Amino acid sequence: MENSQYYIDLEDQFGAHNYHPIPVVIEKGEGVFVWDVEGKQYFDFLSAYSAVNQGHCHPAIIKALNDQSQKLTLTSRAFHNNILGEYEKYITELFGYNRVLPMNTGVEGGETAIKLARKWAYEVKGISENQAEIVFAEGNFWGRTIAAISSSTDSDSYNNFGPFVPGFSIVAYNDLAALEEKFQNKNVCAFMVEPIQGEAGVVVPDNGYLKGVRDLCDKYNVLWIADEVQTGIGRTGKLFCCQHENVKPDLLILGKALGGGVLPVSCVLGNDEVMLTLKPGQHGSTFGGNPLACAVAMASLKVIEDEKLIENATKMGALFRERLENMNFPIFELVRGKGLLNAVVVKPFGNGKTAYDICIALKNNGLLAKQTHTHIIRFAPPLVINEAQINEACDIIEKTVKEML
Repeated sequence: MENSQYYIDLEDQFGAHNYHPIPVVIEKGEGVFVWDVEGKQYFDFLSAYSAVNQGHCHPAIIKALNDQSQKLTLTSRAFHNNILGEYEKYITELFGYNRVLPMNTGVEGGETAIKLARKWAYEVKGISENQAEIVFAEGNFWGRTIAAISSSTDSDSYNNFGPFVPGFSIVAYNDLAALEEKFQNKNVCAFMVEPIQGEAGVVVPDNGYLKGVRDLCDKYNVLWIADEVQTGIGRTGKLFCCQHENVKPDLLILGKALGGGVLPVSCVLGNDEVMLTLKPGQHGSTFGGNPLACAVAMASLKVIEDEKLIENATKMGALFRERLENMNFPIFELVRGKGLLNAVVVKPFGNGKTAYDICIALKNNGLLAKQTHTHIIRFAPPLVINEAQINEACDIIEKTVKEML
């Protein structure tokens, strides 16, 4: 049997160098655990950036995948299939919207929402042709397409990839006064924002921010696009994160956990006034809404409901943050998060060691997490994790940091 280094070397030799993974080679996953090619077990505290909310290889999701794959996998949207309509009915009723537009990846969901907002801007709001502007929050991350990096404030994302998409502008995150100032521009048609910024380091806004966004968008006739690709589907202790303030965006983007860690599945949910501006031929995807993805997505959402994973995320997240805060490590500058989307801000220590060094040490002790930027570690285990597992994982974190100090 080949060892980990063999597989790492293969990727290094034949793959593009567009990622810098933690040096572990995973070959099996079940629930909250993964195993490497040498057979070592790890807690997975990244969940594929929240795509594996239901746990690795959940049997109900795998069954849906297997059952549907033996009947029909893909028709394209040139023809109807018998699963798409059932899925559309299920997800729109669950999230409380009139319509859904199915896509594949999270970034496609973002692109779709932007196209919908621009179409609405010209055909409903009455903005002059090619003048529509969409505002994005500073520190956003929704992918790496040209449109996504055109809205980015991270130089790693946009350096040497221009020219960029016009009609985008940036506003400070968690700043309602700055947002209202942007809305003085009559050509603003939409504001796209993560209710908690994931890649920025699990940045949680002030209480009332989301309600304030809703109020401002209503006041100025601006569409609110909520990017809930990472925060949605139970991760923060609600079905979608905006529900923490009892508000609803005009367009809701979902992805990641919608596919249950099995397939790329994304969508945009909205109501008729916006969704029906699109006509046949104006947007689509060969794989978007394929029967295999629809069957998997329904199974993925049913697992969240049936196993009460939203409630579990709330309880286990509170326990996890309490354990981290009680460690009282001087290098832990801040613990923050909601539900099971959490992060620790780390001060540099020990001759310039950073969050990455802690992640490597955690890996050696049996827990996989990933730094974002140089000083933040994101902790996001599958929502199926139980109290004993949370405590065991926290013991690993405590032991690891003590060894490093």
